[in-house]
Amino acid sequence: MARAFLFVLDSFGIGSAPDAEAYGDLGANTLGHIAEFCAAGAGDRPGLREGPLHLPNMSAIGLLHAHEAASRYWPAGMEQPSKVIGAYAAASETSRGKDTPSGHWEIAGTPVMFEWGYFPTEGDAFSPELVEEICSACDLPGILGNKHASGTEVIAELGEEHMRTGKPICYTSSDSVFQVAAHERTFGLNRLISMCETVRGILDPLNIGRVIARPFTGESRGTFVRTGNRRDFSVPPPEPTLLDRLVEAGRQVHAVGKIGDIFAHKGISRLTKANGNDALLDATLVAMDQAGDGDLVFTNFVDFDQLFGHRRDVPGYAAALEAFDRRLPEVARKMRPHDLVILTADHGCDPTWRGTDHTREKVPVLAFGPTIRPGSHGVLESFADIGETVARHLGIAPGQHGRSFL
Repeated sequence: MARAFLFVLDSFGIGSAPDAEAYGDLGANTLGHIAEFCAAGAGDRPGLREGPLHLPNMSAIGLLHAHEAASRYWPAGMEQPSKVIGAYAAASETSRGKDTPSGHWEIAGTPVMFEWGYFPTEGDAFSPELVEEICSACDLPGILGNKHASGTEVIAELGEEHMRTGKPICYTSSDSVFQVAAHERTFGLNRLISMCETVRGILDPLNIGRVIARPFTGESRGTFVRTGNRRDFSVPPPEPTLLDRLVEAGRQVHAVGKIGDIFAHKGISRLTKANGNDALLDATLVAMDQAGDGDLVFTNFVDFDQLFGHRRDVPGYAAALEAFDRRLPEVARKMRPHDLVILTADHGCDPTWRGTDHTREKVPVLAFGPTIRPGSHGVLESFADIGETVARHLGIAPGQHGRSFL
């Protein structure tokens, strides 16, 4: 029986979605702009990387051809592969958002067709009544922040005051999210996690997608650093996903990274946490060894988004892509005769775009395996086609949304 491996390169978009203008993202292109900057020398960083963007393994699976299908041009400076060995496509999102849960749920066959709740973009993000309720429920002296902010910037700005006062740093973004940053030592990691669990319940009536715990360490503005103990508290998907259907069929779903949090731990058989793309890939290789016939290994590689997209770090994003690409042969060596690997993304986060938020983009869909026939599958109408392709490959009944492209 076949196995499937679904890898989300978090935020790796390949060009504006059909409805990008409605999100203020017309012209955004994560891969295209990174390649353009690298070709012009603006992606160089001494000791890290230099020259045009070089992704030979993903290019051989069809990445550059998928980008051409999505954006109608070849990424600047990138070398055309001598042969394409994968089945490739671009995919548009139908969910009403450009956030992490919407993208992942749709990949797993469950588009988000309702509207998320959001916090105001002007003035205080959180109302006095909400702040009072949270402080009372969590026994807090107050909160800091209360605004739209970049996580690393708001920690640098308010981290010392947080350590002095005991008030957690609470902020949001263009996503449907409530984020809480707190120091692991002075505030306490367990206390931060408990607070976020409480806030999750308080925000349910507002239909806020996620509450995120953002622990950090350090002693001063210049030394603060976020740790790998992040936790996401998501609302459950609105209907059974591919993961639920697989578990119901007696299969195992091996979740690596933040996949368990994104799906509110529904449809998860085994959960593995790791910090950083290399550690996540190491954990994925172990999960590939553990996966049995009919199983799915589902991994989110968060660094592309968290460390480089949101921080507008083009050289860092480029180097991370090249590092991931170099390790793809390790994945190929773990595959069995009927296995399927799909590389995709959940949204964009163009590091050259204005602001620090996600961008509404098409995503690559790159499939390979010993029995997978190479070639183009154009532009898929929904990320849900990815989940239905996995469902068909693993021999379970189709879901309500999307269709297999293989």
